Amino acid sequence: MDKFLSFTTKINTISLPNKFDYPHNYTPHSLAKIATKELQEYLKNQTDFTHNFGIKNQKDKDALGKMFGVLVVKKNDGELGYLAAFSGKIAGTNHHKKFVPPVYDVLVKNGVFLKTEEKNNQINLQLSKLESNIDYLKIKKSYLKRVSKNEILLSEEKKIIKARRKLRKELSKQDNQLNINEEFYLREYEVYLNNQITSIQDKYTNYLLQIQQLKQERKELSAAGQQEIFKQYEFLNAKKEKEKENLLTIFKDSTQNIPAGAGDCCAPKLLQYAFLNNFTPICMAEFWWGKPSATAIRKHQQYYAACTGKCKPILHHMLQGLTVYENPLMAQLQTKKEIEIIFEDEYLLVINKPHELLSVAGKEVKDSVYSRIKKEYPNATGSLIVHRLDMSTSGILLIAKNEIIHKSLQAQFINRTIKKRYIALLDGTFEEKEGKINLPLRVDLDDRPKQLVCYEHGKKALTKWETIEVIDNKTKVYFYPITGRTHQLRVHAAHNLGLNTPIAGDDLYGMKANRLHLHAESILFRHPINKKEVQFTSPAPF
Repeated sequence: MDKFLSFTTKINTISLPNKFDYPHNYTPHSLAKIATKELQEYLKNQTDFTHNFGIKNQKDKDALGKMFGVLVVKKNDGELGYLAAFSGKIAGTNHHKKFVPPVYDVLVKNGVFLKTEEKNNQINLQLSKLESNIDYLKIKKSYLKRVSKNEILLSEEKKIIKARRKLRKELSKQDNQLNINEEFYLREYEVYLNNQITSIQDKYTNYLLQIQQLKQERKELSAAGQQEIFKQYEFLNAKKEKEKENLLTIFKDSTQNIPAGAGDCCAPKLLQYAFLNNFTPICMAEFWWGKPSATAIRKHQQYYAACTGKCKPILHHMLQGLTVYENPLMAQLQTKKEIEIIFEDEYLLVINKPHELLSVAGKEVKDSVYSRIKKEYPNATGSLIVHRLDMSTSGILLIAKNEIIHKSLQAQFINRTIKKRYIALLDGTFEEKEGKINLPLRVDLDDRPKQLVCYEHGKKALTKWETIEVIDNKTKVYFYPITGRTHQLRVHAAHNLGLNTPIAGDDLYGMKANRLHLHAESILFRHPINKKEVQFTSPAPF
């Protein structure tokens, strides 16, 4: 079935973009926004499938939001239209009206996944029968009971010998030969106890070996099946090369394992269908539909860039042959921004870091606070940077001129005696005037450097906040971070369990603007030399 969707909105006055979107950092083109609006209207009223997105009741535990995407394309005859896709599957299947098919359908009849699943189910049935076998359960119970009893008997004998030795020592009648005899006796006694359960142990071990063998067979079967599935995900690119790349070849030089669900996101699906049908990709957009995510920040109808973990290696291949915009972040980072020195003595610096400047050099961008300070102060020693600010955050940063000062200041951070205050402009309003946010954070392994809320593996992250004023439907707040996690204030502001209101200009967790409106405004600490409390402030530039 043809998945090319014609625009119902008039678009003849809209100019086409000069290049294709850099998929991991872009603002959707007006054509992509129109396509998104038309797809969202369909989602509101469609009866083609049933899925609980949680639109009407976001507190519904069974509701599940989904990522959708559109790709504006041009046919060979010049007609413009768009393609639509969803991430993963919906209503238990990969195929739905109006949406492009998957790159590879793991649910296809007689496919690798279902065949592997069928064999695994047979192994699971064997395991279940074996582990619930009455004879096995009796032997297991009897064996474990005898082992426990032997441990108790051996422990009691050790206590008796220990008491005898203590008594001999008190009577000054220590006899080394007797001690040796007792050690020999204990070893012999342990051998004797173990021999009493040899026959039942052999039966129990035999059952365990059968169970272990089945589990190993299942593991190897699953691994082989997964490798075969990875081979089936074959991706074209704009060059229309004869040699396709599959997940194994695309990720062969990657330090990470192939992520679960790689190839099932919207962007690869859309581009694959376009290349298969000789459509020219023009621009794209991806958005969240439904209940907000409980972990990553995903909000109803909000646009999101393609993820880095699953999609970046795949899209790097698929976009070859297309003229793609440069990552706008790289251009921002290459713009020279001056560092303002607020305070300086022979021991330390207090500086005002401009936004879009790294605290420490990254893999691709070497310009940073560290590199500049190192160049400006060649005699300074040690790590220099006492703490860090996010690249997009401006404000006060401490620099130590030697390792002793660095350790002293870092100790104050570790002991949480340093007091910091940030000022932020949030993209919306809310009723509360002050409060605390306690949401544990960890890195999103599928979409670095983003962070997500995780109660199982996340590190404690605590933020105090208070409202300053409301201006033009935006709220200015003070943030007081108790802990210092990566992107802590940005996630705590944007997450639906936090303030549910992203910081203005947050291109990772909210909407892009001229800059991230977050500034480290004030810091209070004890000077490492004179031990006096000092405080410095830097007014927010917004």
